Amino acid sequence: MRVFVTGASGFIGSAVVPELLAAGHQVLGLARSEESAHALVAAGAEVQRGSLADLDSLRSGAEASDGVLHLAYIHDFSQIAAAAQADRQAIAALGGVLEGSGRPLVIASGVLGLATGRVATERDTPDQAIHPRMAAAQATLDLAAHNVRSSVVRLAPTVHGEGDHGFIAVLIGIAREKGVSGYIGDGSNCWPTVHRFDAARLFRLALEQAPAASVLHGVAEEGVPLRAVAEVIGRHLNLPVVSVPPEQAGEHFGWLGMFLGADVPTSNALTRELLNWQPEHPGLLEDLEQGHYFHGSPAQ
Repeated sequence: MRVFVTGASGFIGSAVVPELLAAGHQVLGLARSEESAHALVAAGAEVQRGSLADLDSLRSGAEASDGVLHLAYIHDFSQIAAAAQADRQAIAALGGVLEGSGRPLVIASGVLGLATGRVATERDTPDQAIHPRMAAAQATLDLAAHNVRSSVVRLAPTVHGEGDHGFIAVLIGIAREKGVSGYIGDGSNCWPTVHRFDAARLFRLALEQAPAASVLHGVAEEGVPLRAVAEVIGRHLNLPVVSVPPEQAGEHFGWLGMFLGADVPTSNALTRELLNWQPEHPGLLEDLEQGHYFHGSPAQ
């Protein structure tokens, strides 16, 4: 299968590309810079120059392929609505090309905000008014009615592994800056996690096998207590581990404070059953213990 991949040179995409190639697929990766283009060529992929805003390039990539993996997203928390709008426009462009073809379209989404006070499952439907990005996921699922084999992979908030610059890397940077490794309240709130290589395999399986309108959970661990994460960080940085009162979370953690107190245990049972997906790479705490998160410059 010739697969068009947006976000192909990103943290997850750079794991997805070799996963696809190793399975015998060809990859056409979207690249908006020379650096990204060179990385894709070095990995063995072809290059489609463009960006999420270049809808003609997206259409061209989809037209030239047997299926699409849409991983790119503008992670700018100061422009949440604009990022969500750009995502919807990109999906509409890709879906418009694939309509009536039966070809697969798999997109990345998230699990935050699916349920309150219980374990979230693949059957849960998020409130689109509260979570603007979720409208794009629903638009993807709606394409199944137009003969697109569409599916949505809801990723854990922490996709971890070497090279991660996401929430965990930011949390480590904050600990270095503040001189303490913090968690909110009693730290019993849990985040689901997944290793980037396990996530990559799930995207491949979804592309190859997922029925139309499938909702899948890219979650390997149902929930890791944030206090346990803070304790590992504190030990590696030789810093005290402290509780931050919820009302001081914004001051201490900055923009991360609005996410860090969330309790989002999430099941992957239906995904495992549907695709026989078996995560096999280290969990978050084991990954942190390997030490690579603490090498190099502090995260900003």
